[in-house]
Formats: sequence, C-alpha cells, structure tokens
Amino acid sequence: MTSWLRTQGTVPPCLLLCCVVVAVYAKASSAGDSVCSSPSITSCSQCLRQPQCAWCFMETFHDGLWPGHRCDLPVNLLRRGCTSKYMEQPEVKVEDNETPSSTQVSPQDISITLRPGAEASVTVAVKQLERYPVDLYYLVDVSASMQEHLDQLKTAGIALSLRMLEHSTDFWMGFGSFVDKPVSPFINVHPSKISNPCSDFEVSCRPAHGFHHVLSMTGNMSEFTRVIKNQRISGNMDTPEGGLDAMLQTAVCEGEVGWRREAKRLLLLMTDQPSHLALDSRLAGIVTPNDGQCHLENNIYTGSTRMDHPSVGQLSDKLLQNHIYSIFAVEKQQYQWYQELVRLIPGSYLGKLGLFQGPNLSELVVDAYKRLLSEVALSVSVEDKAASRYWVSVSPLCPDGSTAEDQSCSGVQPNQTVYFNVTIGLHSCPDDGENEDVRVIVRPVGYNETSVIRIHSRCSCSCGPTRRCWDNNQSLCTGTQDGSRLEQRQEHGLIKDSATRSKQTCRAEGSDVDCSGRGECDCGRCVCEQSTLGTVYGKYCEKDDFSCPYERGLLCGGRGVCVSSECVCEDGWTGETCSCPLSKANCQSANGLICSGLGKCVCGKCVCDDVRHSGDHCERCPACQSTCQSHWKCVGCHLTHGLSQKGAGNCNHSCPPQVIYRDYVSGQDLEKWIQCMYISNDSCRYRFQIGSHSSQTEIHVSTRPECSSSGRLIGTFLSVCALTVLCGLVVVAMSRLLLQKKRWAAEGTADVGFYHCTGKDLSYIPTTNEKTVTYRRDQPPDPVEMHVDIPKMPLGDPWHY
Repeated sequence: MTSWLRTQGTVPPCLLLCCVVVAVYAKASSAGDSVCSSPSITSCSQCLRQPQCAWCFMETFHDGLWPGHRCDLPVNLLRRGCTSKYMEQPEVKVEDNETPSSTQVSPQDISITLRPGAEASVTVAVKQLERYPVDLYYLVDVSASMQEHLDQLKTAGIALSLRMLEHSTDFWMGFGSFVDKPVSPFINVHPSKISNPCSDFEVSCRPAHGFHHVLSMTGNMSEFTRVIKNQRISGNMDTPEGGLDAMLQTAVCEGEVGWRREAKRLLLLMTDQPSHLALDSRLAGIVTPNDGQCHLENNIYTGSTRMDHPSVGQLSDKLLQNHIYSIFAVEKQQYQWYQELVRLIPGSYLGKLGLFQGPNLSELVVDAYKRLLSEVALSVSVEDKAASRYWVSVSPLCPDGSTAEDQSCSGVQPNQTVYFNVTIGLHSCPDDGENEDVRVIVRPVGYNETSVIRIHSRCSCSCGPTRRCWDNNQSLCTGTQDGSRLEQRQEHGLIKDSATRSKQTCRAEGSDVDCSGRGECDCGRCVCEQSTLGTVYGKYCEKDDFSCPYERGLLCGGRGVCVSSECVCEDGWTGETCSCPLSKANCQSANGLICSGLGKCVCGKCVCDDVRHSGDHCERCPACQSTCQSHWKCVGCHLTHGLSQKGAGNCNHSCPPQVIYRDYVSGQDLEKWIQCMYISNDSCRYRFQIGSHSSQTEIHVSTRPECSSSGRLIGTFLSVCALTVLCGLVVVAMSRLLLQKKRWAAEGTADVGFYHCTGKDLSYIPTTNEKTVTYRRDQPPDPVEMHVDIPKMPLGDPWHY
C-alpha cells in the first residue's frame, strides 16, 4: 500500500476514509480478542475472570495454537464451531426467595450469582407500619451533678406512658444507671471514697460503676416509678462519663434487658457531661479493645475494668444490629459535643433540656419517636471476609416520587412504602480462585426485619472432573488434553455427571453450599475444616461444639447438639439452650387449669397475662377486686333494665360484650362457677352465679329475689323519721327569725351611736386592765419583766362606734 501511494501521488478522499474505517474496526476487533484470547489465559477459571468471556471445553475444538484459544467471546466460539452445551459461561442470576412472614421488609431472602466484573440490581421495599409496640430503656447518668435531674424523673414514667398511648397501645420501659469506670484516675481510689464517693460532703452516695442494669422491660408503670424513687447518686473525678460503654451493654444484652423482638426499641441516654471514647482507658492502663459482647453478672457490667470504651463505629454497628434507635437528652452546655456524635450514629436523635422534668422529657421522647419513624434509612453491610471484593450502591425512591442521595427518605407516613434499588458488583475473585458464598445484609435502620442477599461468585469452573478424584488427570477446564481417556469420559457424560454427583453428596438437603461452608468436598465426601474454636464434624460439617449458647457451662445445657449454630434439643426439652421442659405439669393448678387459666406455661413456669397476678400458678392478685364485686355493676344495670336481651343491650357501657345473661338455675352444669349475692337498695337479695360455658363467660341472675318485710318496714320508718326531723328544723329556724325581727323593731327608738351600761352591766367591767408584758432577748440570762396598768374609760363617757 505504501509503495502504491508513493507511485500514485495524492490519495483519493474516499479511499482514505475506507482505510480509516477498516483500521478502526481491525483495532477494535483485536482489542476485543485480546481481552479473552490473551496468551496469559491458560485455564477456565482465568477465562471467567474476564467479563463477557466464555470457555469451550469441547475435546475436538482445535482452532488455536495455545490453550487460551478456548477462551473467547461466546459469539466467536460459536462461529468457530463450539456449541453452547460445551461452553462454560456463568450468567448473572437474581432469584427472589420471598417468605410469607415478611411484613415490613420484602423480599427477605434474595440469591444472586455473579462473576468477576459483573453486577446485579435488586429492589427492596420497606413499609412503615402503624402503632408498633414500643420498648424504651432509660439509661441515666447518676453522677453527683445529676441529683436535681434524678429527682425530676420520679414522675416521668407515668407522664410518658400516658403520652405514648397516642402512638402505641403496648408501651414498656426499663431502667439502668452508669457513672464511669471504677478505676483511677476516673474515680478517687481512697478506701473511704470507693464505698462512698460523697464522704467529704457528709452525704451517703452509692459506689461508682460502669453500668448497672436495674429494671428489665415492664409495662408496670408503678414498678418503674418505685425503682426511680429508690435511686441514689454516685460520684467520680473527671468530667467525661462512661455513657458509650453503658450504651453498648444495653444494646447487646438483649435477654437481660428484656428487649421484645416485635417492638420498636428506643434507648434514651440522659447526661449532663460528654462521654469517654475509645483509647481513653489507656490513662488507667486498660489497653484491651472492647469485644462488643455482653458481660453482665448479677446485672453489673464486669468488663468495665478490663476493656476499653467502645469506639463510635463499634457502638453504631451494635445499635444497628440490634434494631435500636438512640435518643440523647443532654444539657445545653454539652449540646454541640453530642451534635457531632449523632452524625456518626444512624437512627439517633438529639434533644436539649434544661431540667429533665416529666412533661418536657415526655415531649422530647414523643417527638423523637415520630421523627425517627418518619425517616426510613437503609444500611448495607458485606461480610468482612469479602468486603474488599464487592461494591454496593443504594438509590431510594420515596413515597412522594422523589429520590434521595443519602440512602434515606424523610416524612414517611404510616402504611407508606419506600423502595430501595440496591446494586452489587464483584470486583475480583479470592486469591485461591475458588467460588465463594457471601452474605450481604440489607437492614432498614431501627427495623426488626432484614433482607439477606446471598451472593454466589463464579470464579472457578465446573466443566470437568477434579484432579483429586480422577487419578491426577487434568480436565479440559485447565486447557490440557489427555487423549482417548478424557474423550471416553466425555462420550459417556462423566464430565458433567461428576460435578452434579459431587454437589449432591456434599450438600445437605435444601442447601446451596458445599459442606455447610465449613469444609471441602473431596470426591463426594466432606472434609471439615479445623477451627481454633473447637471441633467441626458431621456428614455435611453442620455440627460443632462451640457456636451454640451455653447453659450451666454446658453446650446446649447438655441436653442437645449444636447443628448450624442452633441447639437441636433432646426429647422433652426446647428453648435456645434446651433449658425449657416441654412438660406443663409444673404449671397445672389445683383446679386442673394451666396457670389457673390466667397465664401461659413458659419453660415449665407460669407467665401471668396480667401483671397484677402472681404466684406459682398466677393464683394471687392482691390488687384485684373479688369476682363477685367486679360484676355488681353489671348485675345492678341488668336488673334495672330487665332480664332480657334488649335490657342487656342497654348495659353495654358497664358490662363486657362477652357476658351472657340467663335466668339463674340452681345446680347449673358449668365448667367453673362461683356463687354470688347482690343486695339492692330496697334490701332485696338477688343470687347470681358466674361461670364459663362453651368458652364464654356467663352470668346467671335469679328472677326470684329474697325480700324481707321487716327490712322494708324499718326502711319506711327511717324515712318518716328523717322527714319529721327536717320539718322540725325548718319550724325552729322560722320562729327564731321572727323573734329577732321583733327585737330589732323594739330597739329602733333608742339613741343611735351611744351605748349606756346598766347597773347589772357595771358589775362585769373592771376599773383597771392589768397585764404583765415580758420582753426577752437572746443574750441576757434572765428575762426582763414590766408591769403595766391600763386604766379603763370613765363610765360616764359615751362610747362612740
């Protein structure tokens, strides 16, 4: 071409344009081929790491000079004679494993298959429900400066519970206190100061403590108020307090605190000082990082003197994992410090208070609750082992049709849905080039439901047998050829069948992971990994002796085995640690009912439905009215309106709707009945009985009252007597009034303005008023007394008014 151009001189424009087009096409074609058909690619796994490339493992595919010729774009492999059934070409797949139990977050289980360089998108819907059950835990700084605020809390519980009834019909509260780590230099370690930090002020204080869990979640507001009234202040040396340390224990000690699974969880921190942060404990020689676990013994945090304060990131993760909203109520002097803190903690709210008074605090909590629930934010976390190999992006679609850049929507109302588009991509494969299964947790902040995205990466090939299983012969997945032996296996379908058979023998039923993800499949048999924590065993490596909870120092309480991190209990036992007997014999009361019909049998013990009931079988209720007395109002209403269905309808305001009225029948066959008596205003006695029949409560009232004639006569006599006395009092009052008027008329002629004493009157008037006045001062030992004579007015002088 060059010599031709030199001989022809100028180049025609059309020819030059064609040459440019051909050159660009050739460059693009060669560039595309170089991505898949590089000499450095010698195996199927290396080929799959190139986006959009496929590997041909057909034995007769000889088009090429090196093993990498089997790696190419699928269209090129088809053109060169490799049929699609001989191609290893993982596709990106998204499967929605929807579960019917999803109420707030859906779907809750998603499976994705990815290859390097690929990405996939899923949509997660978050629905805001109405009138959740609410758990609120008071975490209060009880250092000496909080004395006045602690006093104001004594009425906060009842005021807040009444205020929260507008938003939740099921509101529970708990209480805990904190000061600081009880070590120097945070506290004074003089022996007299350890037991009483306030000894210099002649005040009795409780010892300093890192965290004390005082009251588990309860709906009994009276109990909450009683606990608050019994709290005393403590003291420490430095200004910052151990609030973050206590917050982490409150979040992770789920069972001890009593967080309910179905409730919205609010953690209220009340303090007037900033908090210690991670690494502050080095001042006390404590260098062990906080492990983020629960360390409560007898409701006292035992790790306070052994572990450092948690970092803000660690605390944020634990609050998020345990679905807890955090509310900070601080004085205005510390407002700016906590304003910077809440920016780092998702699902947190900051309120400013001068005094933690009940009404003010109630408004703060209610405002925080409404604010937090109206903001729906999403948190996405990838397992640590693979976090660097994946990237995630979130794009929300708010109910008003707008999109947000900060992964959250504000102003969401109950029963509205926010849609989040979650895109996940795979950067690279593990160093060993093997497939891996990774979980991505999609968690709406503060919600007790999550969406789990299970990612299966395709980094290795399944196109042929492994070297271990077939006498060290390499398969076509590695690009090598082994003559007739491999060809014979391929003809009999062994290449495909061996992979399928291996999966079936190394995977438990319903599992998509070989050997439960804790071992390797070697020739159809699981070889379990060796863990430093304990022993992994079982046909599918599903059992171990370390990952399940302990009871009395025994795994699963010694009554079960640990399978997939859950206790499989022996017959007759259940519960997380196999500590709950299935038998309900201990819950059966004397009348044959379980928990006297007033509770449920949980772990062989009665849990009463009503907090007023107590006892081993819920048989005691000091605050309850007697069964007969509690139905007097209903019986009286029924008797007034008549013993009929129409009459009973008029008593709906005083009688529960499940009560059925019938005529009293002596000896009625009831499952459980009580004989009662009602005495009316006319001294008539009505017998009635209370019982249950066909799962309904019934009241049978007698239509034949027992009325006493003497009782009626006495009642009539008393009425007549009362009327007679009343009339007499009226006559006396009128007579006295008339006499008084007559006297005033007789005295009308007397001199006005003067009063003359008669002789009889003079006998009662002394001539001199004698009085002894005593003057006392603080210093003189003896009082000084003065005698004063005050003469009377002369009798002849007139006395003017």
